[in-house]
Amino acid sequence: MDRGEALFTAKFTELDGAGRKMATQAIIPTKRKRPPDTLFQRIAGMDANACSSCHREPVTGGAGDFTVNVFVNEGFVNADFDTVDPQFSNERNTNHLMGAGLVELLAREMSADLQAIRRDALRKARDTGEAVTADLVTKGVHFGKVTAQPDGILDLRQIDGVDTDLVIRPFSQKGVMTSLRQFAINAMNQHHGMQATERFGARWTGETDFDEDGHADELTEGDISALVAWQATLPPPIAETPDDPAWREAAARGSAHFDTIGCNACHLRALPLESLAFADPGPFDAAGTLRGGEADAVTYDLALTDWADTLERNADGDYLIPTFGDLKRHVITDRQVAALGNELLGQRFVERNEFQTSELWGVASTSPYGHRGDFTTLDGVIRAHGGDARASRDAYLDLAEDERSALIAFLKTLVIPQ
Repeated sequence: MDRGEALFTAKFTELDGAGRKMATQAIIPTKRKRPPDTLFQRIAGMDANACSSCHREPVTGGAGDFTVNVFVNEGFVNADFDTVDPQFSNERNTNHLMGAGLVELLAREMSADLQAIRRDALRKARDTGEAVTADLVTKGVHFGKVTAQPDGILDLRQIDGVDTDLVIRPFSQKGVMTSLRQFAINAMNQHHGMQATERFGARWTGETDFDEDGHADELTEGDISALVAWQATLPPPIAETPDDPAWREAAARGSAHFDTIGCNACHLRALPLESLAFADPGPFDAAGTLRGGEADAVTYDLALTDWADTLERNADGDYLIPTFGDLKRHVITDRQVAALGNELLGQRFVERNEFQTSELWGVASTSPYGHRGDFTTLDGVIRAHGGDARASRDAYLDLAEDERSALIAFLKTLVIPQ
């Protein structure tokens, strides 16, 4: 954890290997046609000296304001781009990482549940000789249906809010990053020009200095593991009790309105988690990110952290993780309310108007809001909700002004402790 924090806050230099002279930002190692004119730029990167340059508010590992927005494209093999035209890049605000280990553990359990449902449907279809349709439900979240045929063919057309492999990818605003490990490797290359050997090294590329900057094996498997250890053990945000009696009373009313108008349909107050054992590497990553079975896993028992006792438990003994999210993608725009649909470029096969539900824990500490960080108030971003959230948004607008104010007062109790 200490080593990971040192790497997270380190300002990388060319002596460390910072810079990707002949490598692009693509997730799949991809060469440039020619070296860049400048080392740093604010478009495809490099664009930061340290992870903490952006993940910094209100604490290290937190969020960032509009000044540290990043630009991404679909993320696989596209070459670097040199324009902010939305046809080529998407502008994104920096999310916080607090409680990230808990989020990944939830995603792992949910992925395992969904894949078990699929396996059971296939088995029943084979045994009965008839098609079997199964509801894909885990932790109270519905991801559509899957239909299995007796010959093993799967009808995936009714799957909703998750990739067809039924792996929940809980990181990034589009929900396309599987793990903290994958996230760290991607970010280190894109933002700092620091390449991890497990993706850019000899095993996958046949080279030890893929970016041709004169520095071989810039980040070892151990370096990435340390970054994972630090991020996975970051404390979760909390619901703070205001000192002001008037604020406490308003927040209580606002909490009731949150449920009444349906915000909790997507922003679920808590998701149950069976185990706090965080194994690294994890089970669901793809090639280019170290996976379980490719190396001896190290398990961090998050129950030993100094914040674990703050988590409530249900009658089954599950930990209740108060993310105020569902780890599912939703259509968030429509023709009348389209402000959040400001992207023209799809990312990793996800439709342009679909985004993963933003976890609201810590929302009071992480303004501005929206995928570009272009909403300065919570009221503003609520009014921008369309698509699947349109009914809740309209119900919010129908509230009296003091009721809307009370709901905002409630949201402002969800903070990152300092």
